Amino acid sequence: MLSENANLFGQAEAHVISAVQWLKLGVELVGALIIALGIAVAGRLLVRALWARRTADFTAIRLTLSRYLALALEFQLGADILSTSIAPSWDQIGRLGAIAVIRTALNFFLSREMEQERRQTSKEDDTVARAKDQA
Repeated sequence: MLSENANLFGQAEAHVISAVQWLKLGVELVGALIIALGIAVAGRLLVRALWARRTADFTAIRLTLSRYLALALEFQLGADILSTSIAPSWDQIGRLGAIAVIRTALNFFLSREMEQERRQTSKEDDTVARAKDQA
C-alpha cells in the first residue's frame, strides 16, 4: 500500500513537472515572439525614417523597441519563476536566481531609460507647442 502511494505520488509529480516545463516553454516562446515583433516594428519604423531622411525620429524608434523588450523581459522573468518551482537542486535554483536578477536589472535600467526619453520628448513637445502659440 505504501509503495503504491509512493508510486502514484511519483507519477503525479512527474506530470506536474512536465506541465510546468511545457508552460515555461510557452512563456519563453511568447517572450521571444514579442522580441521578434518589436524588432520588426522598429525595423519598419527605421526604414521609413531613413527613407524620409528624418533622423530625429530615432528616439521614437528606440522607445518603441524598448517597450517590446521590456515586455519580453517580463515574460522571460515569468518563465524563470516557473523554472524555480520545479528546479530539483540548489545549483539550478542559484543559476535561475542569477538569471532572474540579471533580467530584472536589465528591465529596470531599460524602463528608467524609457522614462527619461519620454520626459525629454515631452519637454521638447511642450517647447514646440509654446513656440507655436507665441508665433
